[in-house]
Amino acid sequence: MFAVDKAERAVSRHTEELVPSRYALQVGEIDVLIVSDGVLPLPTATMATNATPDDLANWLDYMFMPRDAFDWPLNVMVARSGAQTILVDTGLGSQFSGFPRAGQFPQRLKAAGIALDTVTDVIITHMHMDHVGGLLADGVKEQLRPDVRIHVAAAEVEFWDAPDFTQTVMPTPVPPVLRSTAASFLKEYRSKLRIFKDQYQVAPGVVVRLTGGHTPGHSVVDLTSEGERLTFAGDAMFPVAFDHPEWQNGFEHDPEESTRVRLGLFRELAENGGLLVASHLPFPSVGRVAVDGDAFRYVPVIWDF
Repeated sequence: MFAVDKAERAVSRHTEELVPSRYALQVGEIDVLIVSDGVLPLPTATMATNATPDDLANWLDYMFMPRDAFDWPLNVMVARSGAQTILVDTGLGSQFSGFPRAGQFPQRLKAAGIALDTVTDVIITHMHMDHVGGLLADGVKEQLRPDVRIHVAAAEVEFWDAPDFTQTVMPTPVPPVLRSTAASFLKEYRSKLRIFKDQYQVAPGVVVRLTGGHTPGHSVVDLTSEGERLTFAGDAMFPVAFDHPEWQNGFEHDPEESTRVRLGLFRELAENGGLLVASHLPFPSVGRVAVDGDAFRYVPVIWDF
């Protein structure tokens, strides 16, 4: 089990951070650690590009959220199955100066006692900068083992060779950085890539599968062990999606397909009762999904201290 000492959880005047940044749990025999990479300050308009301004404002008021901008959580995951230690996404790194409170993953992983040279596999849900940027942070590549395997969908690699942003609605400075980050990632790590088409078993009970939607190669990761399940859903869903699964996000490269993927995952999770973790749900984002009329209900787990 990823050890998180109770004393380590306590806030004292000697701690460098006053908020928890990692959360450990088990899925059967698979050890899991959710790590916060920080938060991304974004305009609220990006969370529902096809909603009317009044409808979005009403939802934000209902959720006690500001109307103009919000802090978008950014979570990554570590799973240990058998002899393998698997990173699922790697955070922002230092790719975008407009998000100064993210990029915390490398030091938080170290603080959790997980050395980069123990990582055998990295799964990339998609190649947006807040998912691959951590691999481009200073000193990270040098610490990775020479035989590390990086798993990414073939459709994702193909997409970023000539990315299409025509259906996205992002803040103006973002697309150029997405392009340059994806290009840098492929340049630095192409020889390490283990490309899969539809799905691939990375380790016992750890399967990555293609969903598409958010990007053409967007994928999710399923953990299954001893009858227990957890799905790391990447960017397939955001906080507003439970109440309004039809609302589209400005970062989705195919909004209509993203809606279909999101609804399918919600229904799947509601049926199988498995745990959900997602990149942009409030940390640690561990919860379950239930059907609620024409929408869905997110039920966070009670923190286990």
